[in-house]
Amino acid sequence: MQHIPPGHARAPAPIIRERAGDLIARYDVLFCDVWGVLHNGVVAYPEACKALKTFRAGGGTVILVSNAPVPKHRVADMLRIRKVPEDAWDDIVSSGDLALAHIAARGYERLYCIGPLDRDAALFTALQAHSVPLSEAEAIICTGLNEDRSEVPEDYRPLLEEALAANLPFVCANPDFVVDVGGTLYYCAGAIADVYAHMGGTIFWAGKPYLNAYETAHTRAEARRGGNVTKPKILVIGDAIRTDLKGAQTYGCDALFIAGGIHRHETMDNGVLSASKLEALFAPGTPPAIAAMPELAW
Repeated sequence: MQHIPPGHARAPAPIIRERAGDLIARYDVLFCDVWGVLHNGVVAYPEACKALKTFRAGGGTVILVSNAPVPKHRVADMLRIRKVPEDAWDDIVSSGDLALAHIAARGYERLYCIGPLDRDAALFTALQAHSVPLSEAEAIICTGLNEDRSEVPEDYRPLLEEALAANLPFVCANPDFVVDVGGTLYYCAGAIADVYAHMGGTIFWAGKPYLNAYETAHTRAEARRGGNVTKPKILVIGDAIRTDLKGAQTYGCDALFIAGGIHRHETMDNGVLSASKLEALFAPGTPPAIAAMPELAW
């Protein structure tokens, strides 16, 4: 008999759906993930885009909540490049903007920057602080690995040991550990932040699953709708248990799990969502979802 620790009773695995229009229509607002739900890093998912457009046409509000380490205007640019239609969403909350707001609020003037300067130029150029050597920094800002095709998070341990000795806070502009780009997984800023956190370093996590992302999205949704939106009328849609589903659980909202995203190797058999694999994935203590789908579809 499987031993289930106290306080971690097994909840039923999410109900599998091929389409979810009737479910989604019960809500007024969607907090929708981007990467893994609307596109795979290369091209848009047509059914997912159609679902969001249909929801909005019925009076719903869609706030895209992305852990992309860039301001929302750059996220919008990336959506256009991948052919995600602009009428599929109302507003965007990005980790990049959350990180920039935190840095401004703390008044940091000297930062040590980690991340590809070309890819994440939109964030680095928006900084009011100066980029300085680690020995002169007040804090670290990290958008990702400098070379995510050749480096691993442990490569940063010597630098992080130096930062820890100086008691430098670490601003993580993308709490994701990995990202799926066209079927290949790459480490993200969150993986470096996790190493620093386990060393005892202080982290500001800008984005999902933390409350700053959902509180900001909630404020944006109410502004768009011109009135109060209660949490039971908000549905979180995402493909990552650690960020999307955990964030929904912490914030007190329902969640719809898209199994064909980052967890596809754990849930799918030849493109078909496996009920037994889904049950195994949703082990005791896993954040819940009201339903699961291979991909978002109305």
